[in-house]
Amino acid sequence: MDDKRRLILDQALALVDEQGLGAMSMRAVAERVGLTSMALYPYVGGKDALLDGLVDLLHLELGSAYGDDPSGIDWRQRLRALGRAVRGLSRRHPRAYPLILNRPSPGGSWLTAALHATLHDAGVPADKVPRLTRMICAFLLGYTTGEVTGGLPAAADTQPADDAAGDAQPADDAAGDAQPADDAAEFDADLEDLIRLVEVTVRVA
Repeated sequence: MDDKRRLILDQALALVDEQGLGAMSMRAVAERVGLTSMALYPYVGGKDALLDGLVDLLHLELGSAYGDDPSGIDWRQRLRALGRAVRGLSRRHPRAYPLILNRPSPGGSWLTAALHATLHDAGVPADKVPRLTRMICAFLLGYTTGEVTGGLPAAADTQPADDAAGDAQPADDAAGDAQPADDAAEFDADLEDLIRLVEVTVRVA
């Protein structure tokens, strides 16, 4: 990636991390890198292309967090590492992270490619790899997006239904107090369920 383009994308990501997607504009990014808005276009195109660039940057960071060529590592460990890398990315960039779910990566999805390779090495039949890849992607991206946006249901609701109804907050207050769940143990348990699903798929093939 061109150094100037990378600098612009890094600053755009930092802006979103600090102020949210609504604050990102060509002018705001240009101010952070000391250029005019028009001077950005040769490097990142317009705002839509800039958002695509952020998606590519997030995928690039995801790949870096995952590590070097894992082909010699057991596929189960690789799937665990993939899941934790995805969750880590969501927590480092909670305001930008939903872009991964909402926008296709112009450079191709690094996560999809990594899952394809992992499932292939696990022995999943080639005709079943695409569907299983979509299923695992849906879990990883959906779960982690739900965490960072506050849309994921609580892991356990121990409050009686009547009490919960009586103490319910107004919608606006509840939304304002929503915090991403920090339950790594539950996430890891779900990863183990996915691993068992892959093992069963291989066994019955």
